Amino acid sequence: QVQLVESGGGLVQAGDSLRLSCAGSGRTFSNYDMGWFRQSPGKEREFVAAINWRSISTYYIDFVKGRFTISRDNAKNTVYLQMNSLKPEDTAVYYCAATRGVAGPGRSLYDYWGQGTQVTVSS
Repeated sequence: QVQLVESGGGLVQAGDSLRLSCAGSGRTFSNYDMGWFRQSPGKEREFVAAINWRSISTYYIDFVKGRFTISRDNAKNTVYLQMNSLKPEDTAVYYCAATRGVAGPGRSLYDYWGQGTQVTVSS
């Protein structure tokens, strides 16, 4: 089993950057593909980015390509989401998730979820 804890959210202005972290417990963290999702009030939780367990493959939803970067450090059991050029529409609670399978955009692919971290971008 994997427990995930996100951190790094906050209130920033449009154009600023933030780096989110997701710390995972367990010795098998490096075996999991990881994803980041986000959810705004009144909206469905949506896929943002994913990375496979060896950091060979990354995937991004179109609206964050070129602005967000997902990475991981298996020695630290941590996955990151570097967010640059933030926009007010990026305001959401950001969640990380782990899958024993192959990461992708579907929420049902993921076995474990963190509690989320709030990101608010003011205009």
